[in-house]
Amino acid sequence: MKRDPKAQKKNNRIKQKILVYTGRFFLWIFSTLIVLLIGLYVFLLYINKGPSPYVRDLFVASVMESSAGGIMAKIYLSDEEIAAIQEKNNTVSFNEVTDTTLINIVAQQDAAAHAESTSSNTAADDHSDAEIFEDGIEVYEVRGRMYYGKIMIIQDPSRVKLAVIDHFSIEGRGSTLLDLVAKYDCVAGINGGKYEDQSGLGSGSLPEGIVISEGNLLIGESDTAYDLCGLTNDNVLVVGTMTASHAISIGIRDAVSFGPALIINGKSAGYSGIGSGLNPRTAIGQREDGAILLLVIEGRQTSSMGASMSDLIEVMLEYGAVNAYNLDGGMSSSMVYEDEEIINNCVHGYARRIPTAFVVERSQ
Repeated sequence: MKRDPKAQKKNNRIKQKILVYTGRFFLWIFSTLIVLLIGLYVFLLYINKGPSPYVRDLFVASVMESSAGGIMAKIYLSDEEIAAIQEKNNTVSFNEVTDTTLINIVAQQDAAAHAESTSSNTAADDHSDAEIFEDGIEVYEVRGRMYYGKIMIIQDPSRVKLAVIDHFSIEGRGSTLLDLVAKYDCVAGINGGKYEDQSGLGSGSLPEGIVISEGNLLIGESDTAYDLCGLTNDNVLVVGTMTASHAISIGIRDAVSFGPALIINGKSAGYSGIGSGLNPRTAIGQREDGAILLLVIEGRQTSSMGASMSDLIEVMLEYGAVNAYNLDGGMSSSMVYEDEEIINNCVHGYARRIPTAFVVERSQ
């Protein structure tokens, strides 16, 4: 059967038109992508090499705290230039460790004494906009010029413990914060300590530094000194640098590493320059009356660029912290409460897998 020449010719014209329009479409896509990349390159060039050292330092400090974002500074600046910026904009390390006698635990006292103590000792009394106030847990919104976040106050520190995944392994997978809270049948939690995360591609299954859970050393060397925060058997938050063996000898039951320390024995950490960049942050603290403070700041979003270390210190001091410590931040920063799942906006809109978390047991 012969094909109709006219129909064949018409089909060829249609195919040619499709090819032309398809080619134009992809050319438009390619041209747009090139323009965007050139624009981004020029924008980042202006930030890194422009007239404002403050903007440059803030940008470099922020991206270098990210697992993968450092490339945005390394394209334009040498390693020596980046190191110099970080050196003049850093946190001054503490030379002391938490004095546990400064914490007066009231959680075991009767309800009347507890209520009287919390009403007279917490800066949160000045914040009447509690989002949640039940079950011995309060959650408040915190706001700054460049950030938004939430702080959770747990009146009874004995309810706070460290949750860990079943196995630590580079080949394994971590758990989401929501899964860790559910695993321990807890009511709330925040992400925990440092973990292996090369170029932002880590699986969240291998902690770095130290991990102590229920008095057992799970990660770390006994005689190696670590920057850590941990809760003792007496439910006191200890912050500082010490060996794993010393931490266990003084009764630390749960501990992780990240840092830096924000407040020790009522004294704030010192900073040089801008101190640090703006990023999503997570921190843990404790008031003099024993109440635990869990803080998560959103970041890398139009509604919240993020917080610096000095911002964390200001919030913790405002809510009465005597000791406070910076935990893992960035894409890991998240907070869970009851059935509301994650109650902060995570970077990129999803929760990362992590190996450790501080969780809050249900009230008895």
